[in-house]
Amino acid sequence: MPASLPRTTKALVLQKTTTGRPPVLYDAVVQEQPILALKPGEVLVKIGAVSFNRRDFWMRRGLYPRIIDGSTFGSDGSGTVIASADPADPLLARRVFLTPMRGWESDPTGPESEFGILGGGSVPPIGTLTEYVVVPRREVIPTPAHVSDEQIAAWPLGGLTAWRAIALAQISRGDTVLITGIGGGVAILALQICVAMGAVVYVTSGSQQKIDKAVKLGAMGGVRYTEVIDSGGDEIMGKISKYLRAGGRVVCYGMTAGPTISMTMREVMRGQQLIGTLMGSRADMVDATNFLAEHKIVPVVAAVLHGFAAAEDGFKMMEKGSQFGKIVLKLGEASVKANL
Repeated sequence: MPASLPRTTKALVLQKTTTGRPPVLYDAVVQEQPILALKPGEVLVKIGAVSFNRRDFWMRRGLYPRIIDGSTFGSDGSGTVIASADPADPLLARRVFLTPMRGWESDPTGPESEFGILGGGSVPPIGTLTEYVVVPRREVIPTPAHVSDEQIAAWPLGGLTAWRAIALAQISRGDTVLITGIGGGVAILALQICVAMGAVVYVTSGSQQKIDKAVKLGAMGGVRYTEVIDSGGDEIMGKISKYLRAGGRVVCYGMTAGPTISMTMREVMRGQQLIGTLMGSRADMVDATNFLAEHKIVPVVAAVLHGFAAAEDGFKMMEKGSQFGKIVLKLGEASVKANL
């Protein structure tokens, strides 16, 4: 590592709480860590912005699999390549974002090897909520020119999940799509992608304000799910079956309302399909980002927090759940700008 480059980095890590204060089982603690020497095929990224995901929130409560005490938070991150094992690397000084997963290159059916998501675990053993991070060169993607670091930090995990869900649903121009639980990062990105594809989109939410914001993004309309249907799994098939056309498809990417989804012969006899989805591959991430760039899609950022000291505010915002869009932490500054 050249002498001019940093040797250590501050990172926000999971640390088992010693206070025994349920439901929080892990504190979020800033630690100083060494920066690993670059190996062939690796780059050093100075992180500029990181977005929170619900998995970060659930990890603090011990409600996510394979949590590693002492691991770094963060699945989504963007920044600038400041060093490379190849001194002539064209990525040097380029704005980039990190691919949020490992183990899935291009197979359309599923991961080719052990699948893992950045942040909080051992596969892979890194997270994005750090000042600097060493990553394989092929696991960074150039940031499209029309978006800021904060905006692209709100893209990778949610955008990839939405992209694959849309592909599995076989959505095309003119199709009618219902997106439940609008307001979260994946749902909003799914709305933006579907609108750009020319689909007719309706949404549900517990908040009329979120429905109104979705309409401004291109939704045709929406209803409050407290009055019609629920979202996030549970008995969604039974609740929407009579509204779903014969052969219609329901794609589920989360189970926030319940751990099971039931199907009856009513859905079977109508040829209706329930499809599960798991994020997506690196090839999907590249395709989705090309689509984002082509259609000038701007991921919705609900709040920009500044500096590690504001991370706890991000967790509190996620617990409240009133935001529309992603909560982003910008490193190195000390004020708060929010639009909830």
